[in-house]
Amino acid sequence: MLNSNKFIKSVPHAFRGILSLIKENNFRIHLLAVVAVIIAGFWIKFTESEWLAVIITMGVVLAFEAMNTAIETIIDLVSPDYHDLAKKTKDVAAGAVLLFVFAALGVASVIIWNHFVSS
Repeated sequence: MLNSNKFIKSVPHAFRGILSLIKENNFRIHLLAVVAVIIAGFWIKFTESEWLAVIITMGVVLAFEAMNTAIETIIDLVSPDYHDLAKKTKDVAAGAVLLFVFAALGVASVIIWNHFVSS
């Protein structure tokens, strides 16, 4: 059976996690990019489907960055000294973020290109 009370009690923990993320430099860079995309979207007048693509893409980039931060934090906890496998784990997690950033840039490029070509 679903326990909605347990879910409701977990929400403040999630918000604390988001507040913690905002202190991370890379997350703030991604948030700045999100703000720039939102401004561009209103300026260029994204269609509803373009907004949906952009919102999903931005959400996934932010979620990937959150997971990357969580992975880096746990690695720092369990392996405070340098270790090749700890470095590899952090590099792969950061690479996952970068891969999706490239995909997000592709989505944005197609949307923006279509607006300028059709003008």
